[in-house]
Amino acid sequence: MIHFQLVALTGTKFDGDAYEIILPTLDGEIGVLQDHMPLVSVAKYGVIAIRKDVRDADRNREYFAISGGVIEVSNNTLRVLVDEADHADDINEAEAEAAMERAKKLKAEAKDEVSLEHAQQLVDRHAVRLQVAGLKRRHQKH
Repeated sequence: MIHFQLVALTGTKFDGDAYEIILPTLDGEIGVLQDHMPLVSVAKYGVIAIRKDVRDADRNREYFAISGGVIEVSNNTLRVLVDEADHADDINEAEAEAAMERAKKLKAEAKDEVSLEHAQQLVDRHAVRLQVAGLKRRHQKH
């Protein structure tokens, strides 16, 4: 097992042992298991998937939508520090869809680079939240 801590600006979102954690990095997704080599990396907008036990099926994984941040692996401890992390259970899919539409509208109406970049960050954030909500919905059907 590896000890996993997910910390956002609003507080600790996960602090416990897990068998496997899948993380979004700038170079693609990585999986972290027990005895992973030491690592410091950059997390990007994406989904963190946590398998608490080796016998857990995919539908039993926990999911978080995260903004970018920092990943550190050392001595069977994985720490991920991010601005935002939303647990799948805390995401309302209808609200996320409405927020995505507003973000797309802002992006289409952006008049300068700063406005465009801000709107793109909102689009990215809500796209990840919708992805996590979809994963939760699909796994609840099984």
